[in-house]
Amino acid sequence: MSSALGSQLPNPAHLDADSMLARRFGKETVNYFGGSPLNRLSFLRSDHTFLSAAVKHPSTRFVLFQDLAPLITPARRLYLAKHAEVEALVPATAFDKSEEEAIRDYDSGVTRPDLIFLGVDEHAAPDAPEEPLLEWKTYRGRPFFALDVSERGDETQRTGAAELVKTLEAQGVTPWLSRHHTDFSPDEAAIFAQGRALLDWNRRNTFCGTCGHPTLAVNGGTKRACPPTDAALAAQSKSPERPPCSTRTTLSNLSFPRTDPTIIVATLSADGQRVLLGRGPRFPPHWYSTLAGFVEPGESVEDAVRREVWEEAGVGLGRVVIHSSQPWPYPANLMIGAIAQVADPALERISLEHDPELEDARWFPVEEVRRALVTGASALGEKPGPDYVEGSLRLPPPTAIAHQLIKAAVSGAYTSEKGKI
Repeated sequence: MSSALGSQLPNPAHLDADSMLARRFGKETVNYFGGSPLNRLSFLRSDHTFLSAAVKHPSTRFVLFQDLAPLITPARRLYLAKHAEVEALVPATAFDKSEEEAIRDYDSGVTRPDLIFLGVDEHAAPDAPEEPLLEWKTYRGRPFFALDVSERGDETQRTGAAELVKTLEAQGVTPWLSRHHTDFSPDEAAIFAQGRALLDWNRRNTFCGTCGHPTLAVNGGTKRACPPTDAALAAQSKSPERPPCSTRTTLSNLSFPRTDPTIIVATLSADGQRVLLGRGPRFPPHWYSTLAGFVEPGESVEDAVRREVWEEAGVGLGRVVIHSSQPWPYPANLMIGAIAQVADPALERISLEHDPELEDARWFPVEEVRRALVTGASALGEKPGPDYVEGSLRLPPPTAIAHQLIKAAVSGAYTSEKGKI
């Protein structure tokens, strides 16, 4: 992986590229879970000749998940398995059939673990001389797949998964059972986020939402089809034809992964000297964060920001500016970060009488927030740094988009008259 383990935030090459936009608006903010080192090559997901070559290539690595928990080394790095280690679950013939053939020959009685093609790391270097990187047309690099090693499916799949996990456990490789995983290097975090979100979506969509029958993963694990026949029915001396399903009469007999947009906002007072922060009932003492909520159908991002801040804190907003975004793979959100400001001081009065989601909301002076960013930032469940003064404000860690939004809001960049856009 190209990022150093100790670095907390992604640093893709485009951040340092000079352009008129970069000079005008400053350096782009890339949040944790973003900035993936992989070229997803999404247009090759249906090319089974490519996938067949990639899945068994010596340089290919598999990111393993057990019940959506990543398998990690004792050093808390993603364990990257080689094909020889997972061949019982992912045979070399896994992509020998085309998608059309796989749908035609579908048999719900025979299962395979969810396998997701994530992309190719074009900046990877071979680990050993005998592991040249995959070369395919104009593309060259190390392919990555996500693989579900949970004990699910038919007996063969369950046995293979159990044996693999047991073998790896003897090597100190275990699932990381955590609510959130924010200790990976930035590159690993982005790969983990992509894999977890897609595996979670596949698990939630094993049955067709229209007819209720089992579905089949296609397109490298990023779509699901509702096959018209099932060989398992023929094995029961029944007609292999499944009941009619309206998904088969449309242009594309597929189900696609979903991403749920969520807004998250750092709010400035009308004079720009205070920041609105809230706390939920489960937050540790003195720990506050930005306000957030889901974007609803037929609602712009800016309108969602204004609605959520009013519903949760009773504060009326004026201008809303999009700052950055963060993938959030729990299960599949895109957090759209904004900086907003109250236009009329009369609308700054806090009221929690609308949506009872927050336990408290307050206006904090900018200087107090700046100090907290340095001394009081920590993840939930973790202690702040040694310079923290007990009883003072605590904030989310740098890996959270909330931290980056708060940092931008108190920097003065959004309230200075200089360089007005």
